[in-house]
Amino acid sequence: MTQHRDTATASELIDGESAPEALVDAERSQRSRAVIAGQGNLALVNTQWITGEVEASQPIWGVPGLWSPLPLGSSGLLLSASASDGIFVDGELVDGAIVVAGMDAVSPSRIRFSETLTGTVIASEEDDYALRVWDADSEGIRDFGAIDAFPYDPAAVVEATFTPNAGTCDVSIAYLKEQGKTQEKTLPGEITFTLGGEEHRLVVYGDGPNWLLIFADATTGDTTYSVGRFLSVAPDATGSLMLDFNLAYLPPCAFSYNFNCPIPPKQNRLAIAVTAGERNVLARNDDLLH
Repeated sequence: MTQHRDTATASELIDGESAPEALVDAERSQRSRAVIAGQGNLALVNTQWITGEVEASQPIWGVPGLWSPLPLGSSGLLLSASASDGIFVDGELVDGAIVVAGMDAVSPSRIRFSETLTGTVIASEEDDYALRVWDADSEGIRDFGAIDAFPYDPAAVVEATFTPNAGTCDVSIAYLKEQGKTQEKTLPGEITFTLGGEEHRLVVYGDGPNWLLIFADATTGDTTYSVGRFLSVAPDATGSLMLDFNLAYLPPCAFSYNFNCPIPPKQNRLAIAVTAGERNVLARNDDLLH
């Protein structure tokens, strides 16, 4: 009589874990590496907006050179520096004035101030520009311990339906650092799903090829980060999708005060507790990092 040995497939077991759980663990490991990279979330030490009259020079905290706005419609900032400042843009030492292209340009400029300090120029929706300064040896990176997360929960994987907006649907979005000021956003649509025995209908935001779900729940400010959490979603051609809240992740502002994150709108604040996904950023001593 021939004995048959059960063979685990990729959809069953990976190193003793279910495939979905192993994939979530792999994603979490990648996240922990990414946030301590030279331009990872923990490396951001300054975001300074350069506004005012065109070519009105101003310094930026922590880095050399003088920075000025460009005429409306131009991407980036004007940098004036001497060779002794040691600033390199796209590999070339700056000695004079140079346009530093923003991240919205076809070819964004690469800025290096020192062995550990780098920079990028970002744009606002009002066409203002800011310099972001990244430190690969920041205090946040040195003090980082771990991203605390809930254990994997298969019940946190739910089917959902995406309903696109028939026309335009605007919502007022508040940001953490805007002191009550809101921005009007046109949203692609909303998703409907059942979790915790209740049906929920939440709005999603445009985020490149996918959409972004920005939400709060009963754990927010208690056992998870006080601002809320994010989840990337991508429906198929029929509008169906799977939401895996085990992949819910902390917004950048959980890692550095120099990020300005959107706050979940009222319709995205769940009364139930979503005990899945990332919880908080911890220091080496297991205290909250900030």
